[in-house]
Parts: sequence; C-alpha cells; structure tokens
Amino acid sequence: MKAPLFYSKILLFGEYGIIKNSKGLSIPYNFFKGGLKIGNYINKNEIQSNVNLLKFRDFLLKIDQKIVTFDFQKLDYDLENGMYFDSSIPQGYGVGSSGALVAAFYDRYAFNKITVLENLTKPKILILKKIFSLMESFFHGKSSGLDPLNSYLSLPILIHSKTNIETTGIPSQTFKGKGAVFLIDSGESSQTAPMVDLFFKSMKNKDYKNMIKNEFIKTSDHCVDDFLNGNFNSLFTNIKTLSKIVYKNFKPMIPANFHQLWEKGIKSEDYFLKLCGSGGGGYILGFAKDFDKAKKSLSDYNLEVVYNF
Repeated sequence: MKAPLFYSKILLFGEYGIIKNSKGLSIPYNFFKGGLKIGNYINKNEIQSNVNLLKFRDFLLKIDQKIVTFDFQKLDYDLENGMYFDSSIPQGYGVGSSGALVAAFYDRYAFNKITVLENLTKPKILILKKIFSLMESFFHGKSSGLDPLNSYLSLPILIHSKTNIETTGIPSQTFKGKGAVFLIDSGESSQTAPMVDLFFKSMKNKDYKNMIKNEFIKTSDHCVDDFLNGNFNSLFTNIKTLSKIVYKNFKPMIPANFHQLWEKGIKSEDYFLKLCGSGGGGYILGFAKDFDKAKKSLSDYNLEVVYNF
C-alpha cells in the first residue's frame, strides 16, 4: 500500500476567533507528517493506532451519506490487514495530528472526492470543509474542519468567515531576514475539547463576549491583513497588542510555567507569544523581529522556526 503523506498545519492567526466568524490564516508545516500504512507492527503505538482506526471507521458509518460516502469494503480490508496511521505529528500540540489523519482517510476512501488537481472553487472548498468538520468531530467533539482542509490541500488557507474561505499566497520567506515566526515546545500535550468548552462558558459573560468581538477579533484580523500584505512593522504593533489581550483573557489556556515568559516578551519586546491552536499545552507560537535576540531571551527552550522574514 503506497499512501501519500499529509502534513501538519499551523493556525498563525484566528484561534478561538474563527469560531466566532473572525478572519484566520492557516499554513502547512512540512516539518511533521503522517500517512496510512499496512504492515507488521513494530510497537504498541501501531497496534493502538489500528484499534483507534477501527473506532473511527464505526463513526464514519454514521455520517450523512448525502454529504459523503466511503468505500467500506476497501477500508475493512485494509484494517483487517493491520492498517495504522504512521505519523511524526505530535498529538495534543495544536499542529493538526487528527487533521492529517482525516485528510488521509478522505483521500483513500471517499467516493467522488474533490481533488487538489481540479479547479478549487470556493463552493468546493466549503464542501470539503463541511465533510472534514463532520469527520474530525470524532476526535474533538466539535471541529471547524480547517486542520484537515489545510492538510489535504497543503496550501495556505485564508478564512474571511465561516462561509468565505479561499486558498491564498503568503509573502515569500526571506531566509536572510532577521525576523521569524517560531514554535516553543511547552513540554506537555493538551486536549482541545476542554479548552473549547472553557471558551464557550466564558462567552456567556457579556463583558468577555464584548472583549472577544471588539478587542481580540479586531486585533487578530489586523494581524492577518498585515502578514498577508508583508507589513511587518504594523504586524508587530498588532502582535504585541494581541499577546497582551491573550495574556489577560486566556490565562487558563496558557500553561502556568509560561505566564512569566509571556510577560517578559511583552515587556522586553524581544519576542511576542500567542496560542498555537486551543492552548492548554502543546506548542506556543512566537514572533520576533530579531530572532537572535529571541533565542538569547529563550535560551532554555528549543525553538523551531516556522517562517523567516
């Protein structure tokens, strides 16, 4: 079985906001990848993966057949022959481990699938997003479908709103540039569902709701525009504001041992931190005008560069 690989993703901007119709920008991150494999198990993880895929198969049986149908004969044959998901994407890290699995399943088993090679109109992208949202809800209880969409298309995705999504180009990387977007490993994984539940509970508070609409979403939207237009000076002004808003209003989503580090970045301006995905652990996203400075400030941590400018 020769199956294609699907990459991880990073939601640069839009975490939590896209649930409330804000803009968002998601980019493929080729450092991590996963694909379906059949073969002899080498370790316990592969056996467990096969067990999990069997449960996922049972879940797919319940999906509305008007939206998507799967080749269960082929799927059952593969599962019986020991299929598992071979992946380097860390789970619970906000970089789309379940998204890559969903993309791989759709690619291999969906009938009449929309392919990357055809003319990808906005309506087709929305159909894919809807299918992926249903499929990925098995893992998170509620899913926007964006992670699998990004993994499946392997293109940057610009979210204008829930009903307006398109693939986009991003400014070319300048490898000689001083600036960088980077990941910090918090050292602990997290579950998406509890974090999202917490957000929805907070949204019942009128003041919190107003803050999300008038501060958080507005600033996050400015960051998307700045990044896409290559306005990096303006981007850092807005990133600083965003980092402050997140620190003040999303504290439970920031691992406790990062609170001081978060504040240090805002005060020193050596770097600014933001959530990568739902937070609670996993990766934290960093932005620095001068990456060498950020590295010195964060010398105790392993930083992975995602984008240079």
